[in-house]
Amino acid sequence: MADPTGRNGENERKPDGTDDANLSARLKSLDARISQASVQRAEAEPRNRQTSDSRAMGQAFRLSAEFVAGVVAGGVIGWLVDYFAGISPWGLIVFLILGFCAGMLNLMRAAGLVKRAKYDEKR
Repeated sequence: MADPTGRNGENERKPDGTDDANLSARLKSLDARISQASVQRAEAEPRNRQTSDSRAMGQAFRLSAEFVAGVVAGGVIGWLVDYFAGISPWGLIVFLILGFCAGMLNLMRAAGLVKRAKYDEKR
């Protein structure tokens, strides 16, 4: 029967106590280096770092609300125009597009990418 290791019985080496001792010593050395590196990493990182910033979450909710409010307002106004003027679906389409544009403008204003209107600066 064939030898699965492919050595065919030549130069077989049997494990002995010195191999186990060398392996144990190397493992202990590796464990010591890993624990030393983790201690150094822990000392290098700031200790009072927060996992989340509530101000950023609030800003994200505000920005999303600015955008959604513009689109919803445009949709409602468009539906009302369609209902009373009988021009369905054109009022809804036009006012949804206008609501999207207004939402994007409000979003950019809230994020500080676009200057406020002139009447806001006089206040």
